[in-house]
Amino acid sequence: MPSHTPARQTVSVKPIGLSSPGRDVDLHLRVTAPREGRDLPVIVFSHGNAWSMDGYGPLVDRWAAAGFLVVQPTHPDSRRIGITPGDPRFATIWRLRINDLHAVLDHLPDVLADAGAQDRADLGRIALVGHSWGAQTVGALLGARVRDAAGVPGEDFSHPAPAAGVLITAPGTGETLTSFAAEHLPFMRPDFSTMETPALVVAGGRDHSQLSTRGPDWFTDAYHRSPSPKALLTLAEAEHTMGGIAGEAVAETSDENPARVAFLADTVTAYLQASLGVDGSAWAALGRNGTGEGGGWEIVSK
Repeated sequence: MPSHTPARQTVSVKPIGLSSPGRDVDLHLRVTAPREGRDLPVIVFSHGNAWSMDGYGPLVDRWAAAGFLVVQPTHPDSRRIGITPGDPRFATIWRLRINDLHAVLDHLPDVLADAGAQDRADLGRIALVGHSWGAQTVGALLGARVRDAAGVPGEDFSHPAPAAGVLITAPGTGETLTSFAAEHLPFMRPDFSTMETPALVVAGGRDHSQLSTRGPDWFTDAYHRSPSPKALLTLAEAEHTMGGIAGEAVAETSDENPARVAFLADTVTAYLQASLGVDGSAWAALGRNGTGEGGGWEIVSK
């Protein structure tokens, strides 16, 4: 199991303002990096529903300590912005989220310059990571599309910058949406057949969504229905928050397990280091299955 105690100090800079299409206010971002080091690969992280650039510290801090420069936007569904599902603007947020990630990637040198890190990043090694709704957002930039009510795939939102991605609890395809989700979340009809960018899909063996009539396997569609190369990490005991990835003791966490969170963070590190051509040794040494304090796990790939 690729677990370690982060040895490097990290620093964060926020807020960094950036214009993004369709927004009434600037997009705000946080940049976190190890205090020392150059040629750092970049992770752009898309949060889950209602979160912000200030969430997911257990993941972000560990990635930065491992040598990544992490950029976190605050999407318009954040609690601090206050656009709820009853707001007429909510129906377009899925596209605004995609616009946000495009804006970050298109203006990444400027964002890093505002953080004082413009000379420390390797802009040839960029990855996208997202959780839940953030995973669907990331998937769009990796090549996935959204089907309309007739099943026709929509616009191509892919971006050339990311060389790899990680989708943590990505919503599955739309055939089994509950009536509520079908009515209020029609954008949750992803088509993964065009998601060609290499990616790691992460699913929890006890993740039962209220938005689908299927069980936890719904969250594996991004792996099974996309072209290779892909990998699938299944954490047998994990629920939707994976043990508390958004933060320690937060209200949404139903399966608090810091050991599982650390394992997930380090596995993502190992995968991205290998996929971005930094160092493949940790990913190769991980093996395909095992058990630990965070529960059992399995990795398959294609």
